[in-house]
Amino acid sequence: MIDAFGTHQFGAVVIGASAGGVEALNHLLPVLPKAFAPPVLVVVHVRQGPPSLLPGLFATRCALAIEEPFDKDEIMPGTVYFAPAGYHMLVEAEGGVAPSIALSVDPPVRFSRPSVDVLFESAAHAYGERLLGIVLSGANDDGARGARAIRDAGGECWAQNPSTASSPAMPLAAIAQGAVHDVLTLDEMAMRLSQCIRRQP
Repeated sequence: MIDAFGTHQFGAVVIGASAGGVEALNHLLPVLPKAFAPPVLVVVHVRQGPPSLLPGLFATRCALAIEEPFDKDEIMPGTVYFAPAGYHMLVEAEGGVAPSIALSVDPPVRFSRPSVDVLFESAAHAYGERLLGIVLSGANDDGARGARAIRDAGGECWAQNPSTASSPAMPLAAIAQGAVHDVLTLDEMAMRLSQCIRRQP
């Protein structure tokens, strides 16, 4: 969605990553300014077990608040949410109520829990054309069907340029689905995110 000033106005950003994804996120999340309004929901394939180290890692590097959410937490602007290890993370938005987080222990999808597809599909339903989906480095095709769901709902999708990804399978699968509007380097993504999305007046 683009306003009269040519500025992208997204209600939320969802990001999926797997192998090589932490390094990619380290290029994107720390550049987001404190005035960045949309919530950012992130799925990284991590092993089930002890609490993830990712929220603590990025909390020291980012201007935005970093959270590992609980079930039913309201989704707040200017906050980055990392899916907890061993749980699918979904967006719930029903009956005009503000979107919230839902955590699920349903079976893995595409061999993964958390699953990128699960997050992307639920967020596409909740945010429609106001959603931006980003597919980063990863070693399987999780996220491709979710990216297609975002595009079908009127949202926008970007994929990391496979030639710059440590593991190109994930962005390649999203591109093959015909789901991706733009194939970008991490520097290009960071520039667009930091300069083209502003807090609503």
